[in-house]
Amino acid sequence: MKPFKHLFAPGKIGKVELKNRIVMLPMTTGYTEADETVGNRFMDFFEARAKGGAALIIIPFSPVHAGSPVEPGMYDDRFVAPARKLTGRIHEGGAKIGAQLIISYHVIFGKGAPEVVGPSPVMNQIMRCIPRELTVDEIRFIVSEYGKAARRVREAGFDLVEVLVGGGYLLNRFLSPITNKRTDSYGGSLENRMRFTLEVIESMRKEVGADFPIGIRLNLEEQMEGGHTIEDSKEVLKIIEKAGVQVINAYTGWHESPVPTVQGFLPKGAFAHLAEKAKGWVKIPVIAANRINDPVVAEKILADGMADFVGMGRALLADPELPNKAREGRINEMVPCIACSNCLSEIISTYRKWGQPTTTYCTVNPMAGKESEYRLEPVKKPKKVFVVGGGPAGLEAAMIAAMRGHRVTLYEKGKEPGGWLLVGCLPPHKDEIGNLYKSLAVRTKKAGVEIRLNHEATPKTIEEAKPDVLILALGANPLIPKIPGVTGANVVMAEDLLTGRKTVSGSVIIIGGGLVGCETAEFLIKKGQGVTGVTVVEMLERMAETLSAANRPFFLARLKKEGVEMKTRTTVKEITDKGVKVNQNGTSGFIEGDAVVLAVGLKAEAKLVESFMGKAPEVYSVGDCVKPRMIKEAMEEGFLTGRKI
Repeated sequence: MKPFKHLFAPGKIGKVELKNRIVMLPMTTGYTEADETVGNRFMDFFEARAKGGAALIIIPFSPVHAGSPVEPGMYDDRFVAPARKLTGRIHEGGAKIGAQLIISYHVIFGKGAPEVVGPSPVMNQIMRCIPRELTVDEIRFIVSEYGKAARRVREAGFDLVEVLVGGGYLLNRFLSPITNKRTDSYGGSLENRMRFTLEVIESMRKEVGADFPIGIRLNLEEQMEGGHTIEDSKEVLKIIEKAGVQVINAYTGWHESPVPTVQGFLPKGAFAHLAEKAKGWVKIPVIAANRINDPVVAEKILADGMADFVGMGRALLADPELPNKAREGRINEMVPCIACSNCLSEIISTYRKWGQPTTTYCTVNPMAGKESEYRLEPVKKPKKVFVVGGGPAGLEAAMIAAMRGHRVTLYEKGKEPGGWLLVGCLPPHKDEIGNLYKSLAVRTKKAGVEIRLNHEATPKTIEEAKPDVLILALGANPLIPKIPGVTGANVVMAEDLLTGRKTVSGSVIIIGGGLVGCETAEFLIKKGQGVTGVTVVEMLERMAETLSAANRPFFLARLKKEGVEMKTRTTVKEITDKGVKVNQNGTSGFIEGDAVVLAVGLKAEAKLVESFMGKAPEVYSVGDCVKPRMIKEAMEEGFLTGRKI
């Protein structure tokens, strides 16, 4: 029996036949050319996902001139020819392709400047401004532009067109009673609030003809106080189906919503029930979305009849080969999306600096958006390569070097590879970090790397073995601050708590409000037996500074709700057996506590790195032993080093 018989069953949207049930959801990448056309970088990215096995790839395009190359344009005939090259490459890669027409917040009218517009002058929290209310003539202009853009979509060889009514973007704001306060025919009743969207659908249908599939990505539940709930969407869906839409692509939430929709602490498939509701109300296919990043969850959603298709976005950013790997039973080789949301945060930041180009990136996939630039070339002369250290940087470097044909041996002094990922996966909601190091280890072994565990390489052993290339991925050690009392019996390291080597009880003070300190606080609240309270002390102005902007507010709100006290701009001057003496904003104070936890970061051991220099003709250093940073930097440095030797 096939393990994913529902996931890899053929499906159909309108007249479009799809080879399986995996849809790559629209993702803004920023890979567009400066003139808003799709160039080779853009095409390379999506072609890799087509070859990776997705059945349908939906890509966002702008139907109006908005003044920034965040999405490629489709508002002029000059965009048709390059888009036709894109559709050709996607089709050759084995997938069907759809174009989503999206207006976020900005529109340029005539020869004017980009304006933040909306149905009514109601504060836009993302843009931090009050939008200008659109006139009826401007609405009609936009409706006409949607139709023309849809016609170009068909001319460019796309298989379907989709309109976005979600995310708190323009059409969503017209539909929502939160932001639509109009008193004309475009506001008030549901019929009036839907008018803009229905006119857009009608305009598109006139331009593309009766046989071309039109879909809608609809916000089924806005996750905003006073906004549409799933029950409110029942009538909306029936009206949309009657208007001739042929597929519903489920959406939930606004970008400014106080309710998380993509964060890692959400259960996988957390919003599939919305698609299930919609499927019960319409006869056209429904695509489930949000937090579906592995085939096991996707298969269950389909098997349970909750949706007709499953949408994946960030999962395919992390691993374009996910569908092929699932179909071939190579689940343990998948590169997991760790839900860090750095990709999303990078793009959302462009809305506040409109016109300044930026591009998304993936923490766990250095090749994302650089498929041609980072293409791996086989070596002409294989070298004997030693890698010292089995953290993410070392594993990535070893894997890439071996994939290119080098003879690679990796030395890891611990009993399993993973480095600091072995600790990073232990706080609550960090399971994907564990999946990452397991995947790295499997893929590294499959590439042909000999991994020697419980083996600490020394400068002498390296020199005696005479490798051609030595890659140092030695990691870094916990930093112990020079604070009086730091060696006291009541002081423990954060990693000792996370790993279970030590325990604490009573009231706990954590010195260091970076990501490790804050995650240790949540760990103690959730799992610390006998812990009565946790206080995190940070000398800087912000807690968890390195966490993505899309995740940080939800994480800190969770800590606050769980009772964690967070004190910023607070420096610890001394540790005693009763607590810590501090200076907060220039004022001396004392925080009582039974135990003190150190989480002040890592320190690279420069002398250790130096001791290996000259022990091989080529020596490289990667990851934390260069400078302690995040997973992204470790993996990218490992990748680039493995690629160049």
